[in-house]
Amino acid sequence: MSVSTAAVDQSVCAPLPVLGADVTVPLVTGGSVTYAALDYAASAPALQRVWDDVAAYAPYYGSVHRGAGYLSQLSTDLFETSRTTVAEFLGCRADDQVVFTRSTTDSLNLLAAALPADCQVFVFETEHHASLLPWRDTRVDYLDAPRTPGQAVETLERALADRDPRGPALVCVTGASNVTGELWPVKELAAAAHAHGARIVLDAAQLAPHHPVDIAELDVDWIAFSGHKLYAPFGSGVLAGRADWLRDAKPYLAGGGASRKVARRTDGGVDVEWHTTAARHEAGSPNVIGVYSIAAACKALTEAGFDRLVEREQQLVTRVRDGLAGVPEVRVLSLFGDDAPRVGVISFVVEGWSSSHFAAALSAEYGIGVRDGLFCAHPLVRTLLGSEPQDPGECGAPDAAPGERSLNAIRVSFGAGTPDEHIERFLGAVRELVSSGARWVYRTEDGRCVPDRGTSQV
Repeated sequence: MSVSTAAVDQSVCAPLPVLGADVTVPLVTGGSVTYAALDYAASAPALQRVWDDVAAYAPYYGSVHRGAGYLSQLSTDLFETSRTTVAEFLGCRADDQVVFTRSTTDSLNLLAAALPADCQVFVFETEHHASLLPWRDTRVDYLDAPRTPGQAVETLERALADRDPRGPALVCVTGASNVTGELWPVKELAAAAHAHGARIVLDAAQLAPHHPVDIAELDVDWIAFSGHKLYAPFGSGVLAGRADWLRDAKPYLAGGGASRKVARRTDGGVDVEWHTTAARHEAGSPNVIGVYSIAAACKALTEAGFDRLVEREQQLVTRVRDGLAGVPEVRVLSLFGDDAPRVGVISFVVEGWSSSHFAAALSAEYGIGVRDGLFCAHPLVRTLLGSEPQDPGECGAPDAAPGERSLNAIRVSFGAGTPDEHIERFLGAVRELVSSGARWVYRTEDGRCVPDRGTSQV
């Protein structure tokens, strides 16, 4: 069974069409402007292809794995075909499982719940909280931030060499930093893990939307990522990889779908036979719309030519880095140095500005959406800033004195749907703000920096 869906335009060159490309937003200075969405690292806009595919399926929506009717059978087929599509997109091995979850965070918490007894986990302090925090119910070794890819491998090898070789172990590592965009030496880290009898899970939340990912080629044991960063809305994620630990673990959620057979015992209790497939950890009615949107995004990126998308994104990365380098007051944050390969995620601080004030001015005065803060990677950002958290104070008050460190950072992120014009507008706005200052007075409201609409500075 199939649903007629949109075909990708093979002649398309990035930017790929995305929803919201023509949305206008009001400016505090008057008038409106087309919104420049430069916060892809938080949630990327939905690809138009994904939206069209979901819209084509929506009238046929039905229960999954639970009905004899045509729409239920069609929805079930679509759900399981989406599993196959994701497996192909990730280059999964023949015996790997693809489990659908709510997000990267949910995927890694699922794996944490499936760890064997006495499993030791190794994770760098540079991880996003989604991959830093789920392991709190087991033995965790937090590794210091490395300053080169080679140092990352050496640090892991030393830590693994000191562990008890008889027990199970898991290494968790990001593929691309959500703070600096830098690519991590995943294949080398996987080789080090396996050489010491450990397994490895790859947090590909920031890697998969920007770069082809092949689980077999990288030789990782599991991959986790989120649909909302892969141009696919509706709240679904993926955990893909080896089946044994997942098959041996208790179901992540107990309920319908995870159970194969349930029977009452004579003593009044209940006996349960759980599924051994991915369904074991997919209890409840699945998010078929979210799952299908992920599969549609995987198809769209593949058919558009991922290598071409990567090439164009790298041109945007170079343009942004060169543009920021031309503003002396801007310091770009980096762990591995300027020459490290990276995706379209760049964080920076501006001398004399609080990050919240600068980001608010970009939004209110230029219609540009970026992120400010610690990006759910607090240890990493504080290491890069060389600072501890402080009270940010009133954003309308005088900002950091020259030479004083900003409290947080600003992050600009982009991808396959980003027009050149948005990059140029962002760089022009940075130059104007640094040279002339904000045109409006800003204040703190509910923890956010917002323009005080009663007071203009011009």
